[in-house]
Amino acid sequence: MKIGCPKEIKDQEFRVGLIPAAVKAFVDSGHEVCIEKGAGLGSAVPDQQYKEAGARICLTPREIWETSEMIVKVKEPLPSEYDFMQPGQLIYTYFHFAADEKLTMACLEKQIVALAYETVQKPDGSLPLLKPMSEVAGRMAPLMGSFYISKMYGGRGLLPTGVPGVSPANVLIIGGGTVGSNAGKVAAGLGAIVTLLDINLDTLEHLGNVMPANVSPIYADAYTLERGLKEADIVIGAVLVTGAKAPKIIKREHLSIMKPGSIIVDVAIDQGGCAETSRPTSHSDPVFTVNDVVHYCVTNMPGAYARTSTFALNNRTGKYGLRLANLGVERACLRESALMNGLNMYKGLITFKPVAEAFGLERYYRPAADTLNGA
Repeated sequence: MKIGCPKEIKDQEFRVGLIPAAVKAFVDSGHEVCIEKGAGLGSAVPDQQYKEAGARICLTPREIWETSEMIVKVKEPLPSEYDFMQPGQLIYTYFHFAADEKLTMACLEKQIVALAYETVQKPDGSLPLLKPMSEVAGRMAPLMGSFYISKMYGGRGLLPTGVPGVSPANVLIIGGGTVGSNAGKVAAGLGAIVTLLDINLDTLEHLGNVMPANVSPIYADAYTLERGLKEADIVIGAVLVTGAKAPKIIKREHLSIMKPGSIIVDVAIDQGGCAETSRPTSHSDPVFTVNDVVHYCVTNMPGAYARTSTFALNNRTGKYGLRLANLGVERACLRESALMNGLNMYKGLITFKPVAEAFGLERYYRPAADTLNGA
């Protein structure tokens, strides 16, 4: 199979879809790999390392897109890349379709095969390709909240660690999954007073056993949410519904009860955000203020720590990508349910129901297994 890895073009996105070890694995299995010139530089991977692994260096993104059967990326194709997509081409990346109708329609019209990292799901419910970036984003969230709560960005000017004689910050984390638990550890390490809300009692029990003493796992209901928002200096939104739009947990009216200068770090923004007042931002322009509450809603948070994120991602995506290349997407998905769950589109059909439901596109929906068995 001919495999291409273009340079990421999202604002301040320094990750890259393949590392040299992944290239070597593909080449050793008999595949051809083309890497766009300079694609790995943001993750401190020079072209020479790709050459040594057996890749060919391509000079333009068009060359990669037009000659590759499988595209390996990190982030979703952007509008300037839509015309590059080829019918029947397998694109293996994060898509987050439910938060982007324009992208959804473009991929439908181009009749690509979309294998979305974020919905690859094992029988036990785990999300192996989402997990590494959730770990990075979760650990980043308290750090970003700590930085942007400073006075120069419109925040309270509160040092979250506190100092002798001055209390540390109150941090509220909504969601106790991978993002929330990692955020809790880092916030606790800063010395903050941390409240972690979730609706799963088993999750809360587990968190109670493993979290530091300054983290209080609490059952989430309307009362505990409102109390937490009133007390919080930093709020971290860590809510996830796999492949679907994030529920709007923080309502616009909630901002009136929050402290002026407090901050919401909405990690769920990739799936539309869990606050009604959230909108996507970038690393170049990361924050905005609504009703005296600062919002940090960067859609590619892990891109800031590109080398760590790239290698952590490839540690997970590499083996699945190799199966897709070795077997072809149809056989790979039919043999492995995790990959079947990751199939969001197949040649003009939507094969992941939450994506169809997000935009009233049920007429395009057909279950992945039915689609592939009939292919």
